[in-house]
Amino acid sequence: MSAPAQAAADDSSRAAPLRNPGFRRLLAYRICSILSYQVVAVTVGWQVYELTRNPWMLGLIGLAELLPYFCVAPFAGYLVDNLPRRRLGMAAGLGLALTPVLLALLTIGVIDAGVWAIYAAVVLTGMVRAFLGPVYNALFARVLPRAQFVRGASLGSIVFQSALVLGPAIGGVLVGWSGTASAYVAAAVLALGVVVALAGMQVTEPAPVLQRAPIFSSIAEGARFVFGHQILLGALALDMFAVLFGGAISLAPAFIHDILDYGPEGLGILRGAPALGAVAVGVWLARNPIQRNAGRILLVAVACFGLCIIGFGLSRVFWLSAFFLLLSGVCDGVSVVMRSTILQLATPDEMRGRVSSINGLFVGSSNELGAFYAGSMARLLGLVPAVVLGGCVTISIALAAAWRAPRLRRLDLRELQAGPLARGRDD
Repeated sequence: MSAPAQAAADDSSRAAPLRNPGFRRLLAYRICSILSYQVVAVTVGWQVYELTRNPWMLGLIGLAELLPYFCVAPFAGYLVDNLPRRRLGMAAGLGLALTPVLLALLTIGVIDAGVWAIYAAVVLTGMVRAFLGPVYNALFARVLPRAQFVRGASLGSIVFQSALVLGPAIGGVLVGWSGTASAYVAAAVLALGVVVALAGMQVTEPAPVLQRAPIFSSIAEGARFVFGHQILLGALALDMFAVLFGGAISLAPAFIHDILDYGPEGLGILRGAPALGAVAVGVWLARNPIQRNAGRILLVAVACFGLCIIGFGLSRVFWLSAFFLLLSGVCDGVSVVMRSTILQLATPDEMRGRVSSINGLFVGSSNELGAFYAGSMARLLGLVPAVVLGGCVTISIALAAAWRAPRLRRLDLRELQAGPLARGRDD
């Protein structure tokens, strides 16, 4: 890159993405969608348990959402790449609002149906959620210049993690103060905020494709791109396996009761600690974006995440355990920002929907699968050995990635910003 071009890129990267009205609306889209989803998740769980008093029925809620998400995600990516993205996001917002509306009608008795109707509404949420991430990632690249992707990804991570903390709290307060129907109404209003945010967004859409490839061939093309791109595949796999094997937070209730000997209020502290750490590092990265040695930093962050999980498993002091979880959130926050940035920089614009959907399949279910893995290993090995083993496996994965993915290890984000989109492919 020439000196004037490099100087222009540096000036653009220092510009604040929040000064961009399109990006502000995109962040509003993201926080409204996540808050709506989280409020519904908390309220549905409370309502189902009130109706059934059966913990197994709570597990079915996750299954009712996860299966349709997996089925719809590949097709959602195809549609995002071939239809106007802003309008598709608005349609997804309306679909997101439909679920709490139906649940509110069930709650107040306008629709007379049993508990299985609640699961049917959750299925709709899973289908709609498959569109939210691809639409966000596709619009992200249309409203920000490439030089601002690192800062933009950091701000997106802050919004995401903050919504994960605030959403359940808002849902719990609404259920406790005014009942489940009011919580569902609030979730519907938040979902309509998605529509409002995108309706006023000024964004250019890609030129329409005159001759589209068959849908399954197009989906396969996106999969081949991801699996042939060492840097992108390595970043996605690292994030997925770190969450999968480092899912210690799902065992927090058992640690509170059996090991740390703390009251129920400690559960909220432990569950909020990782998100707090992720928000803190997101704020720092928004002001100090990582450019050089990004691959090494990503690998070190994942390995340190594993060390934090081991520390949490071995700790017998509540506040030390919370501190290890806080640090794990810091490491995970670095990983999330790096993955999001690599995803944006490495993906051609015409494939953003499909690649984002594959990213969703990688990481969208890792929390649920991680909780299942952690619970299964805890039953087989015991609480502490299960968590320590998960941390050790996470460290091993980081070491294996450093060995097997040398391009990821040597990654410098400035090269992805300045170089061709397909840099890192194994052609």
